[in-house]
Amino acid sequence: MRQFKRSTRLGEQILRDISEIFLMDFSVKSPDLVTFTHVKLTDDLRYATIYYSCLGDVEKQRLVSEFLSREKKQIRHAVGKNLHTRFIPEFTFKFDPSVAEGIKIEKLLNEVKNDTNA
Repeated sequence: MRQFKRSTRLGEQILRDISEIFLMDFSVKSPDLVTFTHVKLTDDLRYATIYYSCLGDVEKQRLVSEFLSREKKQIRHAVGKNLHTRFIPEFTFKFDPSVAEGIKIEKLLNEVKNDTNA
């Protein structure tokens, strides 16, 4: 019996592929460094929500969001070349604030640590 659903396995493959393809083909055009954190795929494999993170202010996040929306078809086409499925899922990109929040928490913990050592 399979341990994981097909949508989970395919989501992991899309995450690996999109990270590699973005680094090779799209990172030069991107307004900032983008990290793809998670892919959530519907059970029918038709729609994929791709979560990404980028460091920087709100303006950079907006620029990256616009860039991903503009390049969505080309990214989907490039990822689709490596998928062995009947349909290539429709991509939706969503910002994932967890990386920025983690950095913020780490800074706060370091401040507390430094205050207790002083």
